[in-house]
Amino acid sequence: MEALWGKFLLYMQYPFVIYALIVSVLIALCSSLLGVPLVLRRFSLIGDGLAHVAFGAMAIASVLKMTNKMILVLPLTMVFAILLLRPGHEAKIKGDAAIAMISVGSLAFGYLIINLFAKSANLSADVCTTLFGSTSILTLTPAEVRLSMYLSLAMLLVFVFFYHKIFAVTFDEGFARATGTNAALYNLLIAAIIAVIIVLSMNLVGSLLISAFVIFPALSAMQVFHTFRSVTIAAAVISVLAALFGLLVSILAGTPVGSTIVAMDALAFLACWSLNRLHGGSW
Repeated sequence: MEALWGKFLLYMQYPFVIYALIVSVLIALCSSLLGVPLVLRRFSLIGDGLAHVAFGAMAIASVLKMTNKMILVLPLTMVFAILLLRPGHEAKIKGDAAIAMISVGSLAFGYLIINLFAKSANLSADVCTTLFGSTSILTLTPAEVRLSMYLSLAMLLVFVFFYHKIFAVTFDEGFARATGTNAALYNLLIAAIIAVIIVLSMNLVGSLLISAFVIFPALSAMQVFHTFRSVTIAAAVISVLAALFGLLVSILAGTPVGSTIVAMDALAFLACWSLNRLHGGSW
């Protein structure tokens, strides 16, 4: 135990570990706030679809040798988020069918692009890193940390400021329209937030684990709490703690960052589910 504590104190002396902790906590907080509306609107798998779009966009950006891939990845992900979150009566391909089509198509296209044009000698490692995340979160530069912090804080402010509108659109979009709320505008806002969070989460957990990273805290909170506000707050706390402990365990034990954080989220869900069962589902 003393050896682990000494190792922890040693790692905490390095700025890159502090950077990783800050970014991980901010991304986890933003993703948890996003997860509650997505679960309630039955769009739990939208994270997978958009993460695969981001994977395809990153492949194109790599082929074009773009130094700042965010210039291409973020706008493209945002466009597909808007298409997926259009109101049902406006979309010809709806719900899970649209998500599946975009998800599988983007993943296949991105992998094909990487295979055809990749210059790296270690292609399988590059693909595995993108799909499952890596310790690249520990090699963030100060500029990347600042960008992640600014985007995360902007997303938090937008969510807090428009909380009541997001609540209305999430629970009853038709009623929100009837009361004069511009539902299309807030759907666009939600889509923009989703796109930013997905892109920010890519380095942390990888494109294949983003859905679990976004959805698990919301589902865990729903086992114990039943109002939108309490579920949102509880999901934020669970997500931040899972990200914090997951990253620390990953650093100390040498396990993959993304899968360790998601495993912590899964354990939190099992704990909340067990509590709910012990109280006979009364929570």
